[in-house]
Amino acid sequence: MATYDVIVVGLGGMGGSAAYHLAARGRRVLGLEKFEPVHRRGSSHGGSRIIRQAYFEDPAYVPLLRRAYELWEKLEHDVGQDIMSLTGGLFVGPADSLTFAGSLRAAREWDLPHEILDADELRRRFPTFSPRPDEVAFFEAKAGFVRPEATVAAHHRLAARHGADLRYEEPVLRWVALPGGGVRVTTPRGSYSADRLVLCPGAWAPRLLSDLGLPITVERQVMHWFQPRDGVAAFEPGRHPIYIHEDGGGTQIYGFPAIDGPEGGAKVAFFRRGRPCDPETVDRQVHPEEIQDMRDHLATVLPTLAGRFLTAATCMYTLTPDHHFVIGPHPEHPQVSVACGFSGHGFKFVPVVGEILADLATTGTTAHPVRLFDPRREYR
Repeated sequence: MATYDVIVVGLGGMGGSAAYHLAARGRRVLGLEKFEPVHRRGSSHGGSRIIRQAYFEDPAYVPLLRRAYELWEKLEHDVGQDIMSLTGGLFVGPADSLTFAGSLRAAREWDLPHEILDADELRRRFPTFSPRPDEVAFFEAKAGFVRPEATVAAHHRLAARHGADLRYEEPVLRWVALPGGGVRVTTPRGSYSADRLVLCPGAWAPRLLSDLGLPITVERQVMHWFQPRDGVAAFEPGRHPIYIHEDGGGTQIYGFPAIDGPEGGAKVAFFRRGRPCDPETVDRQVHPEEIQDMRDHLATVLPTLAGRFLTAATCMYTLTPDHHFVIGPHPEHPQVSVACGFSGHGFKFVPVVGEILADLATTGTTAHPVRLFDPRREYR
């Protein structure tokens, strides 16, 4: 039976980051992943994820985002490649919408630079948009996107460089917190022991953390790529920002510039408009009516975007009722830390969540503000 300081279960965005941070601190790390490296079966794929600081979900996230930005830059430096791109970001909707009003609230509370654009100014500066007269836009220059596959690969590479033992296609069958301290993890290939355990199960959280009874649901989401009707010039990263648009009924879409050149098109998706699913049996085919639904919605928001349909892909959101994360020590087993329930907005936090998990697995606490994510909180 091999002995490690820490076992990390799940090597997607969060688990890969945790494995790196722990190994960089000199811990003997075993990382276990159910699938192959940098796979497309969970939530850490799709070519791009939005990053922003004026956080409409809750201003309490802003200090974590500031630290995440620092760690994104460090990651780029350490692996010698571009992972984060700041294109600016537009957050558009009625003045009382969460997307606009929440972004403005966070910016004012934390003194974040920003601009407010009325519908006419939005249309003049970003002519791909077709706002309603009552819509306004919040513009944040420091918003942009990160590359999820490159992020996961970079953290794996750095973790291995620091001595982590990363094992793929080795699913966890069960884990046990030992009465005298420590943990034991069993896979089809064997049993492993360690002083500490970090669980980053993604959409498999309801199974691996069934003892916690977390009110987590898993939803299938669809990402679309279109060739803009008038070509990609107006959607190039130097001219077009990332964006989130919320209509009067509360429906949100999010999208990106044409970050992969003329042939890659531009990516757009609905935010939290998925269907409940099981990660083992999720439907990975995208159906014509789903593509048409997106086309119909774009007709009133970015009418030139939905030109030729290029491709689509599915991913999964693991949702908590309050849409806040679950990060912290296991309530019954202090040697076990959990990170899950990222509710469709977690990837921008990947490097700082890894740092938090490394803190918890080495000292049992963290200086980062994580009380909002307490697994024992009252979910609403």
